[in-house]
Amino acid sequence: MVGVSVRIMQLRYAFRLDPGPRQRVALARAFGCARVVYNDAVDARERARREGAAYPGAGRVNCRRC
Repeated sequence: MVGVSVRIMQLRYAFRLDPGPRQRVALARAFGCARVVYNDAVDARERARREGAAYPGAGRVNCRRC
């Protein structure tokens, strides 16, 4: 299409969480798990780079048995 203009509007929301004691424990556990998964993925990609192997994509990083 010639002459078509696309405009994208990005919205941002700011909010504050006020979790109770049990929710704090659950959030800490969830963020702790996310941090471990992220660090494992970074480690797998750095190891592949050092060894000269192919860059492991998201599917390969997600599968621990692969």
